[in-house]
Amino acid sequence: MASSPTPPPSPHPRRAALRKGAVALAGAAALAASLLSPSAASADQAFVSDADTSANVTHIANVPKSEAMGDFNSDLAFVGDYAIGGNYNGFVIYDISAPEDPQVVSEVLCPGGQGDVSVSGDLLYFSVDYTRASDECGAPAVPTTDPNAFEGIRIFDISDKANPQYVAAVRTDCGSHTNTLVPGKDGEHEYIYVSSYSPSASFPNCQPPHDKISIIEVPLDDPASAEVVDAPVLFPDGGFRNTSGCHDITVYAERDIAAGACMGDGILMDISDPAAPVVTDVVQDSNFAFWHSATFTNDGATVMFTDELGGGGGATCLESIGSERGANAIYTIGGTEADPELAFEGYFKIPRLQSSTENCVAHNGSLIPVPGQDFFVQSWYQGGVSVIDFNDPAAPREIGYFDRSPIDEDRLVLGGSWSAYYYNGYVYSSDITRGLDVIKITDPRVRAAERVPMDEFNPQSQPEYRPGRR
Repeated sequence: MASSPTPPPSPHPRRAALRKGAVALAGAAALAASLLSPSAASADQAFVSDADTSANVTHIANVPKSEAMGDFNSDLAFVGDYAIGGNYNGFVIYDISAPEDPQVVSEVLCPGGQGDVSVSGDLLYFSVDYTRASDECGAPAVPTTDPNAFEGIRIFDISDKANPQYVAAVRTDCGSHTNTLVPGKDGEHEYIYVSSYSPSASFPNCQPPHDKISIIEVPLDDPASAEVVDAPVLFPDGGFRNTSGCHDITVYAERDIAAGACMGDGILMDISDPAAPVVTDVVQDSNFAFWHSATFTNDGATVMFTDELGGGGGATCLESIGSERGANAIYTIGGTEADPELAFEGYFKIPRLQSSTENCVAHNGSLIPVPGQDFFVQSWYQGGVSVIDFNDPAAPREIGYFDRSPIDEDRLVLGGSWSAYYYNGYVYSSDITRGLDVIKITDPRVRAAERVPMDEFNPQSQPEYRPGRR
């Protein structure tokens, strides 16, 4: 085995002051996006799976990335028969009505980095985490020291999937690394929790201590007037170790709770007033390097946090790293509704050791919606996709997997599955370099999930599910 080279940069560094998009747009009009036709966006290529899978997992399709979307693929969201794939250069809309043969409907070229996505009906919210000269899609990259630079949320109308329209842009402090959709109580508004981090005294729009999130209120009858309505400080006494904001927040609106993965801290929040979340418990873990994301069980009694040791760019699925670092940590939620308490139960890390040339660590996943049971599907970058049974939170175990060979056996090349989510009978994996993968799980333990149809799914906005009910 070749010795491990110096790891490449994280797939989501907070500050890339002079980074350029993969495709430059010259002379773009304000709030104009470059729309690419499907014929220009995708090429016909015969699908040949190169994955190693468990007997209960089948790799059924792949849609390679186009040249225009040559930067990192990032997160996914779903609405109806469509998947929306984020990319550091913009986003792609896929028709997944036939999961064995997904098709690119449109691509929107609007560079800005990160590309985290949430969907709400005809609206798409898109995270911009690299400073641009303005909010125009064609605006060039500028240094983070530019006080007029734009970072934040872009809002698109995707009612016509073949022709998305740019609606508005909302600037937020430190940009938007991730975003979480939160439904309003009045049916007239919804909210976006914007997570960002890594402030610096030299960044005029990202000043320390930045122990906060930004909350954008979106009037549903006039999304163009969306604006930041609050920036609540979640750590008034300062966070643990390196905490200077949150990486991601998952909300469970039906139960008025949220879980925040905030760099050095894991938190619970009461979101009964979605415009004014309140932190109700905070935990730390000496084995965690970077609290990255969170997922509740359907009963709201347990939450799984992930640790992105090495920022996603390192080879951490090695025997030398062990099974308790770069892993998931599972907590049960005790105490009372007014005063909940997180109690540690156990760790999970994939048992399949990877090579020193494969970036591998716990990353984004979702519940497999089996009523009354706790199953999870999760991306591990070049560790592939893991199917996890955590019905016993103290002893979670892998029951299925999808795992490709290293991108390069001689050097560490950034890639692999960024996000893997279960949606209407299939798992969709956003591979950083190799496009969209579609995976089928054939296992009697999760078959009941096929009776839980969804019309819309944002993994960081967890729905409550029951068999046969939307």
